[in-house]
Amino acid sequence: MRSPQRMTRLAALAVWVLAAAAPLAFVAVFFAYPVLTVIGDGFSGLGDVLGRSAIRGVLWFTVWQAVASTALTLAVGIPAAAALARLKPRTRRIARAVITVPFVLPTVVVAGAFEAVFDRFGLKDGALPLHHTVWAILLAHVFFNYAVVVRTVGSWWAGLDGRNADAAAVLGATPVRAFRHVTWPLLRPAVAAAAAVTFLFSFTSFGVILILGGPARATVETEIYRYAITRLDFETAAALALCQLVAVAALVTLAGVAERRRAVARRAPGRTAPRRRHGVIAVNAAVAFGLLGVPILTLVERAFATGEGYGVANFAALAERVQMLPTSALAALRHSLGFAVMATAIATAVGSLASAVVVGSRPSTAGRHVAVRREPVTSHGAMRPRMRGGPHRRNGTAWLRRLFDIGLTLPLGVSAVTVGLGMLLALDTPPVNFRTAWWIIPVAHALVGTPFVVRTLVPTLRSIDDRLREAASVLGASPLRTRREVDVPIASRAVAVGAAFAFAASLGEFGATAFLPRRPDTLTAPLALFRLLGTPGESLRGQAMALAVVLMAATAASVLIIEGLRRTDESLF
Repeated sequence: MRSPQRMTRLAALAVWVLAAAAPLAFVAVFFAYPVLTVIGDGFSGLGDVLGRSAIRGVLWFTVWQAVASTALTLAVGIPAAAALARLKPRTRRIARAVITVPFVLPTVVVAGAFEAVFDRFGLKDGALPLHHTVWAILLAHVFFNYAVVVRTVGSWWAGLDGRNADAAAVLGATPVRAFRHVTWPLLRPAVAAAAAVTFLFSFTSFGVILILGGPARATVETEIYRYAITRLDFETAAALALCQLVAVAALVTLAGVAERRRAVARRAPGRTAPRRRHGVIAVNAAVAFGLLGVPILTLVERAFATGEGYGVANFAALAERVQMLPTSALAALRHSLGFAVMATAIATAVGSLASAVVVGSRPSTAGRHVAVRREPVTSHGAMRPRMRGGPHRRNGTAWLRRLFDIGLTLPLGVSAVTVGLGMLLALDTPPVNFRTAWWIIPVAHALVGTPFVVRTLVPTLRSIDDRLREAASVLGASPLRTRREVDVPIASRAVAVGAAFAFAASLGEFGATAFLPRRPDTLTAPLALFRLLGTPGESLRGQAMALAVVLMAATAASVLIIEGLRRTDESLF
């Protein structure tokens, strides 16, 4: 006869398998199968594609523009991180929220903002033309990734003990020497992590280069789109996507190494913040306003500008259907909002279930009274209860949880363009003939949002003290009630943060959606904005700016919700 403990472990394993089935099937059908299809199709034409000089030129431009974008972002962002570290905690929290808004804006909105700047200040065809130049791309990438560097390095810098630099100054070191020999070695892990993420985002940039770079400035991402959608050369598109996958895998690995080094170098408590220097703060605030504020304010100004002054005519015109759109821009906005709600619901459900699977449970303590004994060895000198059988007891699914965790975060490391191409190529034959279904759009968006839910929820669940669950078990609570009364209240804030991220990601998603079949009832606001920006005419340009402002307001509201719910001052990146 089986023991109750063994029966409990078997029941927990069965629950784990059932809970893992839904997220696993979701990722397997809508992510793994399409991406593997791209890899399989890409191998057949890889040699021929890499032998073309034009393709090698595209690869070279993709790399060097990403390097230049990273260097410029670090040059502007590190001084701003120093200023952020010197702010008071409440002011720093507000500043972090403000500079994060550009990072989560849809790429087409950012492209529209820079188009507005070029129009407003005569930079399109004037003495200093920036339109369809590499400088337009670099400026937009700095605009996007400024928050990555400032938040990652600034949060780290704020946690450094300022007394080390003060001691160096007392010993006669100049501020420059103190920074070089004391502060910089401590900052390098955070700077490396920020640089790796910035390079990754610039390397996989799509919407910004497609709109601001024009046909003469092509990267791997834009060429995948042009070969697949414009030229219908799917073999070349798949080969380019394979190159992209290999490069992104290497970049994600480097970013992970940098992040682990940052975690190892984590600073000790009891620190003192760096001294406030009002001049440093003022200069960097002015730079941030010029870099982030001017494009956003110019976009708003252009949205309200009419031929006779200012008004809301451009916003009212969103309800009218124009020739190049199968439906009105207002209808496209309604579609985007509806898809975002559905994608958020899917991402939250899948991500929450997957997070519970990744964190797992302890079947040896669930649903029964647990005998505990005191262990007088802790880092704080306190008595701590420990389960019989050892503190490191694990069930047999630990390695499966780790593998599951990696699988659920893979969509973060694969560009949306590759996912969209994979869906276009793979989901076209029974029994997975889904690419023409309207619901494939929110599903594609949920693939982007699910990793955000997992990344915010898993650390929260892991931070819950096991003694809370053990205490509930000792008091007679069932495993289900323990989860409901202990885990759910603590994790609800993290779920809300992940859901807000998923909503913002869906609302501005452009890469994967650009590859899916378009119908009047599935046209999204980013696609409508892309078409409006590419069509000449003052009235259409005004509608494009108005639509961009609406999308910007919606994503900015999501950021404010995220920052209001987050408890920590650490970087998101």
